[in-house]
Amino acid sequence: MTGQPLSDAELLALADAAAERAYAPYSRFHVGCAVLARDGRVIEGVNVENASYPLGVCAEEAALARAIAEGYRPGDFAVAAITASPCGGCRQWLHEMRVGRVVFRNGDRVSTMTPDDLLPESFDPSNL
Repeated sequence: MTGQPLSDAELLALADAAAERAYAPYSRFHVGCAVLARDGRVIEGVNVENASYPLGVCAEEAALARAIAEGYRPGDFAVAAITASPCGGCRQWLHEMRVGRVVFRNGDRVSTMTPDDLLPESFDPSNL
């Protein structure tokens, strides 16, 4: 990416656009995530549901797993913008991938927090 870095509002707009591609035939709750890597690249993910309910994938998991598959590693992520408040499992993903900050919609407002604020006293495998 060249030029000015994306603003949080622009990242959230990318997450909104990604959410339209979600596969959520059961809940009809479409979620998108746009992760800004520190090198300026944006990696998107969407939630993907499965008829065997717990086997679905959250948008944050999809975006971060895609980034890891493409060679990124924990600490390579500056911002994650999400169209909804992240679930507990995704809060662990965001923490473990060392995302700098998380921008998300929570009802009618937009919140910005660190992964540590989202998941206090989180499990950190590097402390084992």
